[in-house]
Amino acid sequence: MMSDGFLLILAVMNMLQHINSPSDLKRLEVSELRSLASELRQYIIDTLATHPGHLASSLGTVELTLVLHYVFNTPDDKLVWDVGHQAYAHKILTGRRDAFPTIRSYGGLSGFPRRDESPYDAFGTGHSSTSISAALGMAMASKLQGDLQRQHIAVIGDGSMTGGEAFEALNNAGVSKANIIVVLNDNGISIDKAVGGLSRYFTRITSSSRYNRLKDRLWATLGGDDVNPHGRRRCRVSFLQRLTFLAKSAALGAPNLFESLGFRYFGPIDGHDVEQMVDVFSKIKNLRGPRLIHVVTKKGRGLDTAERNPVTYHAPGLYDAATGDRLQDKKENAPLKYQDVFGHTIIELAEANPAIVGITPAMPTGCSLNLMMDCMPERTFDVGIAEQHAVTFSAGLAAQGMIPFCNIYSSFMQRAYDQVIHDVALQGLPVVLCLDRAGLVGEDGPTHHGAFDLACLRPVPGLTVCAPMDEHELRNMMYTAQLPGQGPVVIRYPRGLSVHVDWRNPFERIEVGRGRCLRSGADVAILTLGHVGNDAMAAAEKLREEGVSAAVYDMRYLKPFDTELLDRIAAQSYRRIVTVEDGVRKGGFGSAVVEYMSGRHGRSGVIVLGLPDSFVTHGSVSQLKKDCGIDTEAILAACRG
Repeated sequence: MMSDGFLLILAVMNMLQHINSPSDLKRLEVSELRSLASELRQYIIDTLATHPGHLASSLGTVELTLVLHYVFNTPDDKLVWDVGHQAYAHKILTGRRDAFPTIRSYGGLSGFPRRDESPYDAFGTGHSSTSISAALGMAMASKLQGDLQRQHIAVIGDGSMTGGEAFEALNNAGVSKANIIVVLNDNGISIDKAVGGLSRYFTRITSSSRYNRLKDRLWATLGGDDVNPHGRRRCRVSFLQRLTFLAKSAALGAPNLFESLGFRYFGPIDGHDVEQMVDVFSKIKNLRGPRLIHVVTKKGRGLDTAERNPVTYHAPGLYDAATGDRLQDKKENAPLKYQDVFGHTIIELAEANPAIVGITPAMPTGCSLNLMMDCMPERTFDVGIAEQHAVTFSAGLAAQGMIPFCNIYSSFMQRAYDQVIHDVALQGLPVVLCLDRAGLVGEDGPTHHGAFDLACLRPVPGLTVCAPMDEHELRNMMYTAQLPGQGPVVIRYPRGLSVHVDWRNPFERIEVGRGRCLRSGADVAILTLGHVGNDAMAAAEKLREEGVSAAVYDMRYLKPFDTELLDRIAAQSYRRIVTVEDGVRKGGFGSAVVEYMSGRHGRSGVIVLGLPDSFVTHGSVSQLKKDCGIDTEAILAACRG
């Protein structure tokens, strides 16, 4: 149900309140879309001010979204949003307007497209660079099924074009003759500032006045603005395309990249000019084969603070809808986020060790590597949204004597699994992989939970895999990982606040592969790995109040596993042993304990708490921990029996 406040917001939006599906859009005149865009943008701003989400990306695609649903016949025509955090206007226009205030809330709308949420969400997304592959697969399926009229549109941001999968798909699509349209949403930024040669190439296209003048004159002189819907002038269009190709080559000094791959290229066009986009998309939708439309947008459009600082306003949290000013909700004397502890710690280590370098695939602000970038730019590398490259690039650095700290979100590391095995572990190279946002991340949901890292990395020979219980342990694990002779090390830690206000402890070397007893007890033993150890300690204290003596063991390392500590635990007369982790139960930490205890000691009945064999939804971390049975109450219940 919508609150009275949001009903009031909609009441003053004369057009938006009547748009319940794209079919309602088609009843409007093109000239009316601009007013609707203003209402839609304001609704997003007003809603996300109190229901935090991905703001700047969605503000930048309002007009583009309106035009795509206005021109194309969705959901029969398939619209795929790369990543999906720019698809809020799409959700509002496709029957989810009244539910929009529930975005990213437990039981509410997902923050990303989901096939099970709406028939208009043609393909589920959340990670980058997948849209062209998915749309191409759909286009080939339609072709095989004899449907040559259906359109298949992939909307991909320029940041996602740095991902290798996008170019694999472009390479395939260009020779496929498939009925696919790629919309390149070029806003010069993905989450952090776009990097690399491709970003400079897009800038070169959009800023070449010589090319744009040549293109406009060719099309106007030769009648390119008059394309017959039934294709009778397709020969002229083809001729114009060839002439335009020559114009681009002359203006840019090289052939257009996309045309070299087999696409018909259109653009760049203004992604906020509704009339121009309706005109262009209406014409090119009647063409066949691979087409790419280069649309230039402004991330954060319509909110001054977001336009000036699109990185901060990618997902700003709470803010004042009228001014855009962020509302700081940080409590005084609160612990730092794990991410900030990482950022400050790597600077300390790098100041003492000149071999240390930092690497991130397009997440310097999110992982706080931007702190090192500010003071050591020559030793910090943002390689773009390219996790596979990030890992092997790190391996190359390590092969030449550097100590790379490669920081990747846990869920994104899944994309570089082969590189971890083939390029790092197999060669024993001293790469430190810092897996940020391990475990449950909350409102971003199943595409972003770091659920699988422990189970995936546990079988890989030669890796050291550890998880800190607090920020002091994180600092010590980072310190230990950069010491000589360590080999490849994986350190996983969660999103959000750490534990202690006084976080800057002196560095201490940790004995690799050794756990520790945090609390002695005689009745039950709780074995943990990582931040969830804090929940175990809270549970043990409550058990003490109930007269139950609970021991708590922080195992610290999944690899190498502290089997000596497990032997000592097995030798005790604990009536119950409980393991707790924030990764999947199957194949994870608890599974390793069960295998060892049963195989070595013949002990059965170890209770394993962890994430279930299903994809965990979105919601607050506390709610999801409760649902998954890894919160303090669940630990208590398991210990009580």
